[in-house]
Amino acid sequence: MLRRFAILLCALVSQAALAQGYPSKVVRIINPYAAGGPSEQVTRVLAAGLEEQFKQQVIIESKPGGGTVIGADYVAKSPPDGHTLLLATAAALIVQPLIMDKLPYDAQRDLVPVGLFATVPNLVAVHPSVPVSSIRELIELARREPGKLNYASAGVGTGPHLAGELFKRMAQVDLVHVPFKGAAPAVPEVVAGRVHVSFLNLSPQLAHVRAGKLRALAIASAGRSGLLPEVPTVAESGLPDFIVESWNGVAVPVGTPPAVVETLSRAIVKAMSRPEARARLQTMGAESTPMGHREFAAYIRADAARLTPVIRTLDLKTN
Repeated sequence: MLRRFAILLCALVSQAALAQGYPSKVVRIINPYAAGGPSEQVTRVLAAGLEEQFKQQVIIESKPGGGTVIGADYVAKSPPDGHTLLLATAAALIVQPLIMDKLPYDAQRDLVPVGLFATVPNLVAVHPSVPVSSIRELIELARREPGKLNYASAGVGTGPHLAGELFKRMAQVDLVHVPFKGAAPAVPEVVAGRVHVSFLNLSPQLAHVRAGKLRALAIASAGRSGLLPEVPTVAESGLPDFIVESWNGVAVPVGTPPAVVETLSRAIVKAMSRPEARARLQTMGAESTPMGHREFAAYIRADAARLTPVIRTLDLKTN
């Protein structure tokens, strides 16, 4: 009995020491999307807040491809010491495990949720050459010319892809999916008119909408955005219950010491609770939604319960 107590005490002391010394070097946040996209933009706000607390450099490193699979797999196989973090989204933790038969990592077994920090609504927009100014007109055009309009996403299995496929099913239209390795390379293609429709996040499209290079049709959130108050929601436009928002969190490899997870979780909540962080995200069309690791884990389970039947109905299976 005494020996077991001594072992337990040593483990607790070791955990406390790890937490006190964390981080001991540069912290890398792996962005599974292309550099410069909306996820990277909101993550910069988090990185700044963590640097201020940790007094250590926090860098964002992009590893795009596979609809977040490459970046997520890289983190899952990284040393579990809290210095390599995943910019975690529904694509990596929920969607890809449902649509890929041979995923190189197990989202539940290999990755541990640490905290949520931001949510971003999706925006349905078109190139100005597309002769529509509302969701209803887009549906009418797509029905008249099935298969002639295409739409951009940030990759197979990402939120914009799910939004596009859900839109097709609910509106009963045929749009051709054009996947990219993130929003950063996707938006310019829509702005150039090589892709007709976008279901991407609001943040990377906002400046182009304001400049007249994209035409906003509807916001895919529960309520209108304060940044584009004149733009109706998709639900207002005739497709009730069409709500697609992207969330951004942090996950670490399984085996990361609980004390480190707790320290990092608290730091995320503190960083994103700052008024300046909230204000900065609002300028991007995002909302600061800080959650600790327990609340975030429950949030993921709830979102998975909501998305799973939708994804299975849409039959998005890939190899």
